[in-house]
Amino acid sequence: MSDYQPIACDIYTRYEMAVMHRTKLTLCWRGNDGLAHLETLLPEDLETRNGEEFLVARTVAGARLRLRLDRIMGMHGAELQTVA
Repeated sequence: MSDYQPIACDIYTRYEMAVMHRTKLTLCWRGNDGLAHLETLLPEDLETRNGEEFLVARTVAGARLRLRLDRIMGMHGAELQTVA
């Protein structure tokens, strides 16, 4: 059973808007290794798998990442506020 905690709808909507408008986001998230990561990413899509929600994004170097939404600790981008 997953420990996924759903995020607030308004935060999900911000991710949707960033995907639609191709707005780069600077995100801080906790990785599977438990360490904090900070990077600017280009959001490409949102996915749901096994009841968990993910942001699919590309790094500046072109690597594709799939970030579980409840592990994102902060977000900053055009017209977006920091969330925790």
